[in-house]
Amino acid sequence: MSSEPASASPLSSDSPCPCGSGRLFGDCCEPILRQQRRAGTAEEVMRSRFTAHALRDHAHLHRTFLTTARLPYQPERESDVEDLSWTRLVVHAHETSDAKPDAAFVDFSAYYQDDGTEHVIHEKSEFQRINGEWFYARAVRHGPVPIKSAHPKIGRNDPCPCGSGKKYKHCCLARA
Repeated sequence: MSSEPASASPLSSDSPCPCGSGRLFGDCCEPILRQQRRAGTAEEVMRSRFTAHALRDHAHLHRTFLTTARLPYQPERESDVEDLSWTRLVVHAHETSDAKPDAAFVDFSAYYQDDGTEHVIHEKSEFQRINGEWFYARAVRHGPVPIKSAHPKIGRNDPCPCGSGKKYKHCCLARA
């Protein structure tokens, strides 16, 4: 089931790839979008999905989303989809585990223009490999990584940090 982007702006193979990898489109996402090769990693499928968003290749998005990949693609359903002007992708981390080699996580920021203002979607996504092919499974987290305190948590029975000599639970815990 090969399909070309229906309403995509033409992009030549020697143009920079929209995914921001620093490679040419013809060496990066184009072969994946045209189904000439599979994405070798979760990060590659993430980059190809961003490029598909930028080029409005809804068929690629459909076939790389775990929930819809096995269903027939119906392009008429895409007429309701709002096409944003995607501008750039920044991949912050690509995590894999030896314990689960067929699962991976990609933490990224995708930027788009709306009414002349740049906006960002920051997400950590889960990807699954089934029969050697990577699929976007779900968003694990929206927004940046939660901030962790640099100081260890004070236990109820620890000495109070105010210096009173009392246990934390009998001193400042009620005010915290």
